[in-house]
Amino acid sequence: MALISRSLLFLFSLNIIFTQSTSTNGVFSKQSNIYLPSEKLTHLHFYYHDIKNKNNPTIVQIVNTPENVPNGFGATYVMDDEITEGPEMSSKHIGRAQGLFGQASLHDIGMFMLTNFIFTEGNYAGSTLSMLGRNPVAEQNREMAIVGGTGLFRFARGYVIANSVYSISSPENFVMEYNITVYHHL
Repeated sequence: MALISRSLLFLFSLNIIFTQSTSTNGVFSKQSNIYLPSEKLTHLHFYYHDIKNKNNPTIVQIVNTPENVPNGFGATYVMDDEITEGPEMSSKHIGRAQGLFGQASLHDIGMFMLTNFIFTEGNYAGSTLSMLGRNPVAEQNREMAIVGGTGLFRFARGYVIANSVYSISSPENFVMEYNITVYHHL
């Protein structure tokens, strides 16, 4: 009986919290007594650069695998790559792509990606997006999930389409193109 009383008190407390929420940007649902903040749909397009030279690398391997393991399975890297508006490294720098990735497939070149996009310039300066997903590197139009964000991207959710830009990549500077579609609160 005490458990039921505590549960009812907790639910009543939640109802008070939700009914007291107000905002000029959101909607209050009378049906469910829940405040639903307004969302915005944003499209982002940028490039980032994996620099592999010995003097100033932006990716570093932190786990190596034995030669008998197929596809380099288990090899793991950290990165802190420059994000640019255009595909050339000389185009405007707008942030950093920082995270962890590694070979996660025994059967193909499939990586796990855990990346934070940190925006330092423009409309989204001070905000971040977090991406998590499988990256089948040999394919074009690779889709991964946006699982969160900060600043203007609080409560973000969406998806990324990633493409390798082979036409301008080199062994020392591998260029990736990212198109992001994300819902986030106003």
